Amino acid sequence: MKIVSMMVLASIFLVALVLVGCGNRAIHQHPMAPLSEMPKEVQQSGRRLQEAYQFAVANREIADEIPCYCGCAGMGHTSSYDCYVAGVDETGVIQFDPHAQYCSICLDITHDTMRMMDEGKSTADIYTQIEVDYARFAPPTLKSAEGESR
Repeated sequence: MKIVSMMVLASIFLVALVLVGCGNRAIHQHPMAPLSEMPKEVQQSGRRLQEAYQFAVANREIADEIPCYCGCAGMGHTSSYDCYVAGVDETGVIQFDPHAQYCSICLDITHDTMRMMDEGKSTADIYTQIEVDYARFAPPTLKSAEGESR
């Protein structure tokens, strides 16, 4: 009877650890925009999508330097940033692009960028690795002659 009781307690302990672990958010070494500032569809989505949008908004300088290889260049996108943000109006309000909500390549590129930033890699190293890993999917997004995103 003592062994059964110990097994039950051990099982409860393991289940509790799993449940606590599932509720934790990843700790990043870079800024993340507040989830409350994201579109409702993003707020109601899974953590992977939420974090990608939060990252792009809070880290425009790097997201704007990283190309996307999902084929969105044909939509006028010039960087990974454009997969998340369609523009910023004159009052500073972000106009979100829903494209990344439906594109696993965009999400993968953003999460790889986040991971490499957390590892301390430079923007140039991240750019190179993203190119190596994703160039097989589609032509990259390219900056205009002025070097600006929308």
